[in-house]
Amino acid sequence: MANNKKFLNKYFSFAYWKNFLAGTATRRRLTENFLSLSILQALNYLLPLVTFPYLVRILGPEKYGLISFAQAFIKYFSIFTDYGFNLTATREISINREDNKKVNEIFSSVMTVKLLLGAISAVVLTLFLILVPKFEKDWVIYVFTFGMVLGNIMFPVWFFQGMEKMKYITILNIVSKGIFTICIFVFIRGKSDYLYVPLINSLGYLVAGVLSLGIAFKNFGVRLTLPTIENIKRQLREGWYIFISNISISLYTTSNTFFLGLFTNNTIVGYYSAAEKIVKAVEGLLTPISQTVYPYISKLAGESKEKALSLIRKLAKLVGGGSFVISLILLILAGPIVNLVLGSQYQQSIIVLRILAFLPFIVGLSNIFGIQTMLTFNFKKAFSRIYISAGLLNISLALILLPIYQHIGISIAMLTTEIFVTTYMFFYLRRRGIKIFGRKLDH
Repeated sequence: MANNKKFLNKYFSFAYWKNFLAGTATRRRLTENFLSLSILQALNYLLPLVTFPYLVRILGPEKYGLISFAQAFIKYFSIFTDYGFNLTATREISINREDNKKVNEIFSSVMTVKLLLGAISAVVLTLFLILVPKFEKDWVIYVFTFGMVLGNIMFPVWFFQGMEKMKYITILNIVSKGIFTICIFVFIRGKSDYLYVPLINSLGYLVAGVLSLGIAFKNFGVRLTLPTIENIKRQLREGWYIFISNISISLYTTSNTFFLGLFTNNTIVGYYSAAEKIVKAVEGLLTPISQTVYPYISKLAGESKEKALSLIRKLAKLVGGGSFVISLILLILAGPIVNLVLGSQYQQSIIVLRILAFLPFIVGLSNIFGIQTMLTFNFKKAFSRIYISAGLLNISLALILLPIYQHIGISIAMLTTEIFVTTYMFFYLRRRGIKIFGRKLDH
């Protein structure tokens, strides 16, 4: 009788079915977001799988290297205008998404700051193009590439992630990638057409940006209002440590291509950036998992730290195991991959790909330790400090290795720095009583 009573109390109570339905809705939302981002990533691979081999062959290492150098330079402006909002604003929107007034306040403040930062970026770019001979020579390609920054400013990825409506990110990115893919085959027929590549790329970003704002206004009822100075200051304070971290990260990611362009030539940049593009594409396989769970983990941590840590622990095993296998395949098949994707002009890219092969595994773990754990539990200062240290380490290694070994040296610097970041994060969390790998998680 006692067991029957317990059964009835459990399965016929309002609280049980409320929790069950809530859990089902959460699982359905996470599954939908994961599938949306997975579709996006699949297209991110399928479309470049068509355009990337075509471009590197048509343009050759020199012109492809020039375009990569321009993108690396303009990437600094994207980092500047993104500030730390892709993480901090995502978290704020996620926590407050039921409060329309608060959502409008966050949206307006973030967009205002991004527009101001975009205006500053345009002025700085103009000064570079006027005063620095290296940039003045190919000024058109930098102006065309800057369209990517404008598109990024308009596209509130952080808003859709915070609302956990990743399907819009998927659709809009498909539009952007689709425009780029079609236009590449229509307009790029020889080396002399290289100037059209950044223009076409920027066009895709701008179209996606305009459409995304339309969706935010129409489907979510977002309204732009004039933010208070205090709200602008608060957004800048919230994003500061992430911004510094992003700048520091760029010192050993984007900056490696930039350094090569400054100290070597466009052909060497082409060898390195082509191989790095393959590695980055493989790393992107893990992006849907990270983008899907981060808003959920942030919200879950506010309710139960133990539940959040339990999910992080499972995620670490999944990402760690999967990315290790992927990295091993990259290492073993580096030669055939380069010959198939890049062609015979890029034999110097094989050694770069072999050196960088284990980055998907290393970066996958650092994402779990850093973004999913350290940021979730508000270790922002330590997170920032780790990346500042990593940036300084990479610059030091690059200055030593780049003059002697060029693209090989910069690859070694990159790998060493990523290992440093992941190891530092792992031991920092252990010192704070958080054991990602172990029998028990203490916090």
